[in-house]
Amino acid sequence: MSGVQTITVAAEDGEQRLDRWLKRQFPQVTQGMVEKFCRKGELRVDGKRVKASDRIAGGQVVRVPPLPEGAPAPVAPAEVGIPAADAEMIQRAVLWKDEHIIALNKPAGLPSQGGSGQGNRHVDGLCEALKFGYKERPVLVHRLDKDTSGVLLLARTPRVARRLGEAFRARTTRKIYWAIVAGVPSPAMGTIRYGLVKSGGRGENEKMRCIHPNEVEKVEGAKRATTDYAVLERLGSRAAWVALVPITGRTHQLRAHMAEIGHPIIGDGKYGTRSQENLGDGWGAQLGGDISRKLHLHARSISFEHPITGKPVTLEAPLPEHMARSWKTLGWKETDVPADPFEEAE
Repeated sequence: MSGVQTITVAAEDGEQRLDRWLKRQFPQVTQGMVEKFCRKGELRVDGKRVKASDRIAGGQVVRVPPLPEGAPAPVAPAEVGIPAADAEMIQRAVLWKDEHIIALNKPAGLPSQGGSGQGNRHVDGLCEALKFGYKERPVLVHRLDKDTSGVLLLARTPRVARRLGEAFRARTTRKIYWAIVAGVPSPAMGTIRYGLVKSGGRGENEKMRCIHPNEVEKVEGAKRATTDYAVLERLGSRAAWVALVPITGRTHQLRAHMAEIGHPIIGDGKYGTRSQENLGDGWGAQLGGDISRKLHLHARSISFEHPITGKPVTLEAPLPEHMARSWKTLGWKETDVPADPFEEAE
């Protein structure tokens, strides 16, 4: 084991998540170790307790607790504990890549990052299988909920990770999600501005509570959140296919916002319970019949300026199997709606 170390963050390493920075400095460190160090207060920045997801800045001083010696040499995925089937699965999920960025169509049910008891079976833990000849593994620059499928970007170098991170924070990227919701929102296009605050739980058990926009400043920990929505198709008054654009990027934002206005996303057992008001003919977030009980929320597309070439990039992810079956059952076609319905409304 090493002793306690204090490391000053280099200027070019600023604006990274603390966990990613630490794992780059010490490849033997796992995500679980970082989380444990933070919980116990052993990992500190400028003398203060931190969370693994906190972002660091150039010039800050990081206290690193004793670590196990040695760093693993780059090896094949199977040799770092990734089953061949998982390595093949994550490689099949590659939607697009170049020398700087990898875009995945993340499968529903696969977490973006690890938690207790999940081992390496999450996108971050499977990145060793996505090196494609590079010495370093790619890193996540944003996340999707475990049960949400769709476009997820990874950066192949630290410079690209910083630039993409800046773009997400500056909200210059544009993400459009597709969902089926209970009932039909009215008006057919609108904006939801409820704030969000944590209402308990951690990890997969975490849940958010909506706060009226006028009350956000009065509620400790509440943050403002904004979502644009547009109805694309409808099933009578019982359900609707909607496009959702998260203007802000809060935890569970789309799921909590749609439930709050009485139209929970189909398959959402966390926010679409029987007690949830539903303006359609059904109840909660289930349609029954041949419609899957899995969450019907998919990150359909992402648009951004390439951090190296400066060219605009737009990527679209096909629907996951359970949602494609629902679309077929309901007679809806992906090609029948505009790629960005909000552009036509402007």
